[in-house]
Amino acid sequence: MKRNAVVVAILGVAVLGTSLMAHAAKPEDAIKYRRGVMAAQGWNMGIMGAMVKGERPYDKADFAQRAANVAALSKMAHEGFTVAGSETGETKAKADVFLDKEKFKGGMDKLETETAKLAQVAASGDMGAIKPQFGEVGKVCKGCHDNFREK
Repeated sequence: MKRNAVVVAILGVAVLGTSLMAHAAKPEDAIKYRRGVMAAQGWNMGIMGAMVKGERPYDKADFAQRAANVAALSKMAHEGFTVAGSETGETKAKADVFLDKEKFKGGMDKLETETAKLAQVAASGDMGAIKPQFGEVGKVCKGCHDNFREK
């Protein structure tokens, strides 16, 4: 019983600490963070895209790992947009990210859902199932970029 209380206390401190760090972050750090997350997503999507198109040999294990990477990164991406003041500075984020937070959050939630599905299908190795789900993830990415990113 004591052990469970200690674990819960440690987790509570960790969650609180992470939350406080996000709110205490400098706007320029938040911009760097989200750029890094998005760059890592793009890196993995590019390699998977080349496999889907047949431009690169398909490697089931590599593809599955990259799909898992993108799914994990999708859970991290939104945090970089929550720091006050990060709407200005060297960013390609449109003002709508910060003005229409619900719509933006909805897009980020959809990204999490679709990338999780991709990771699941990628584990099967069935390219017939992978291709359409990869396309769904691409549509979500494009939709967000069209609505919330300056060209």
